[in-house]
Amino acid sequence: MGILLLHISSYKDSYRYKKMSMTGTGDFSAKMDPERMKELKEFDDMKAGVKGLVDANLISIPKIFMRPPDELAEELKFKQTDIEVPVIDLSDIQKGNLCKEIVEEVRFASEKWGFFQVVNHGIPSGVLNEMIDGVCLFNEQDLEVKKLFYSRNHMQKVRFNSNYDLYKSRFANWRDTLTISLPDHLDPEELPVCCRRATQEYIKHIIKLGDHLFELLSEALGLKADHLKTLGCGEGYTLVCHYYPACPEPQLTLGASKHSDPGTLTILLQSQICSLQVLHEGEWVNIRPIPGALVINIGDLLQLISNDRLKSVEHRVIANHEGPRISVACFFTGSIYMTYSPIKELTSENNPARYREVVLGEYISKFFSRSLDDKSSLLDYYKQ
Repeated sequence: MGILLLHISSYKDSYRYKKMSMTGTGDFSAKMDPERMKELKEFDDMKAGVKGLVDANLISIPKIFMRPPDELAEELKFKQTDIEVPVIDLSDIQKGNLCKEIVEEVRFASEKWGFFQVVNHGIPSGVLNEMIDGVCLFNEQDLEVKKLFYSRNHMQKVRFNSNYDLYKSRFANWRDTLTISLPDHLDPEELPVCCRRATQEYIKHIIKLGDHLFELLSEALGLKADHLKTLGCGEGYTLVCHYYPACPEPQLTLGASKHSDPGTLTILLQSQICSLQVLHEGEWVNIRPIPGALVINIGDLLQLISNDRLKSVEHRVIANHEGPRISVACFFTGSIYMTYSPIKELTSENNPARYREVVLGEYISKFFSRSLDDKSSLLDYYKQ
């Protein structure tokens, strides 16, 4: 494990970047410290991820995972709060009703929070539990089997790695990820054996729930129930399965840096460790796990086409002494064949379009060219 396993006696002394500035793409514009690059490559070449470090009985985190001092100082500005994100009961939807009360709750949550949890959504608890267990099995199986999926090629449909932006970010996040891109057809044989059946069953249910949510969001915008669907908002899916091991020094790093999601909508399944936080009115609000619930959040592309009616907000995952925490995010990316712009019915002379057209392929390329912790907003690039 080399220098990654050295004891870290002083955080300030060990955080040694040469002077660097950040470009608009989130990449370091100045030459990276050769020592840091060496440590990043050493970690990457192990192909064991963060779990590999934990399995080596680490008592302190390597400095490539340490948040910069300015970020740690900024943390002191945020207040602790006990408020909760909205929780919406979808029981009536399962009975075939798009009742006005639920539409109004979805409208309020999507405009004011950008986040909400749904309960009684129709997906059996057994399906949810098997998906969580499947992700756990994948990450805790024999390393040599897991390594077969290790890749940084975004074109590979099923890939495992730690930090997709490892060589772009200011610090690495304390998590490993199995990513499953879902084109028109994915051969089940491409999925890991240990979570193949669970993944297939989960995807089937989550796509159906996505259709219901897009109907609710359409009506919340005052449009026909099928409006967002006709725009291809429910097309293109990527399943991102995160594994957050217990961290020996959680106060010095993050499970996922502050960011907003690309695409149109995210449906998130999380295990029962409270780590997900959403930034609401200048405060970090915990999204406390509710058994059987799913977390829903608006993506950047949906904020764009709703002309800022619906909000894509920043969120993060804090590291934790407990673990592992599991989360499974289904990102609805939109149709690769569509060009997106603010919906005509949501604009007027007094409320003109605030964004220009977006070619989805270009938008996705820009997302992957940046680091997750890039301070600038991808949406800002498309503002008129």
